[in-house]
Amino acid sequence: MKSTCRYLTMFWLFIVGYSATFTAVAQEPVEAMKTEFTVSGVVRDKESRKKLENVAVSLVGTPIGTVTNAEGVFSLKIPHMDTIPQLELSHIGYMNARFSASAPEGSNNMHATILMIPIALQLNEVVAYGNSARSIVEEALERIPKNYPSGESMTSAFYRETVQKGHRYISISEAMLDVYKTSYRQRTSDRDKVQIDKARRLLSQKQSDTLGVKVVGGPNLPLFMDVVKNAYALFDEETLDYYSFVQEPSVFIDDRLQYVISFRPRVKLDYALYVGRVFIDREHLAFTRAEFELDLSDRERAIAAILYKKPLGLRFRPLKVSFLITYRQHDGVTCLNYICNEMCFKCDWKRRLFSSSYVARSEMVAVDREEHPERVIARRDAFKPYQVFYDIVKEYWSEDFWKDYNIIEPTESLEDAVKKLRKQM
Repeated sequence: MKSTCRYLTMFWLFIVGYSATFTAVAQEPVEAMKTEFTVSGVVRDKESRKKLENVAVSLVGTPIGTVTNAEGVFSLKIPHMDTIPQLELSHIGYMNARFSASAPEGSNNMHATILMIPIALQLNEVVAYGNSARSIVEEALERIPKNYPSGESMTSAFYRETVQKGHRYISISEAMLDVYKTSYRQRTSDRDKVQIDKARRLLSQKQSDTLGVKVVGGPNLPLFMDVVKNAYALFDEETLDYYSFVQEPSVFIDDRLQYVISFRPRVKLDYALYVGRVFIDREHLAFTRAEFELDLSDRERAIAAILYKKPLGLRFRPLKVSFLITYRQHDGVTCLNYICNEMCFKCDWKRRLFSSSYVARSEMVAVDREEHPERVIARRDAFKPYQVFYDIVKEYWSEDFWKDYNIIEPTESLEDAVKKLRKQM
């Protein structure tokens, strides 16, 4: 019987509140790539003009990329290239968009507004595969060794975690990570490691914003919530029996038709399961996207799945625990691209009238990837299961901290929060 903890990330995220291109050699200075110019822009739906979140933006012919923020904004540092760089954007339900990127003469910056065209899918009827929706998932699991990296890899990733009390940010931390992964053939993360290259943080200095709660999360998110690499994260031969599957209407991702399979628990266990959807490429039968939430129908089991420690007398009530994982194809291989974990919960103290609402959000985007790396992450340098990310970050906010690194652009609300928190320092 698998334990609940193995389904989640098993790593502390330190909550406080009331009641992307580089492989650094361990213990050596980190050098960012020297960029030629920066391309920034905003991505919108061509018809509605709605700003599009989580659009994958990649430099064609390279593993370099990023994603748009909640306001549809992105920026990408472009290294020197012999040809005019081409950027490609992909998003669920839209045609891929591609454009040439070149800065105006005398400038190191280019700004663009990109309009993505929604795809009107004409397939009203659901095309069945085999005998059931579960058959699609089973076949996709069998093809993981063929569709995903067969050797070792090192991914450079940008990581951000934030905590909000109500609508106010009380904690912001960011980092560049090296993520070492072994072959996907074994579907285990036992030998995979994460190393923090560079990080910074801000914390509310108000005493009323001080409360220690330890919940699942942290920089090891790309190891334990890579649902393709880590069999314990979502599906394997045993856990398939715990769910019922339904095939939904197909959609397009990256100009490719996708099966959409929804799932929900069909049994009750001594730990919480998930409710959600997986997206599977119809031609290659590769997992390309997973959206799911922790089943909160049994509150005690849900709390046991995410809460590790809280102060005596504090009541903790989860409202939502969601995950989004996306994969992107490069050179015929499907690779991890983006992970987002959002946890909403309420806390109150016994014999006190009011409760406080919190949102803890962690996200990681792969900004570059190297196959068959010359080095692996040494055990002494890896982020440990017992470590708290916020506690080991010593650098405070500074304007030019990231320099030429590729990151996820902050939203306006996050930029405003940084300004307010810095005033408290």
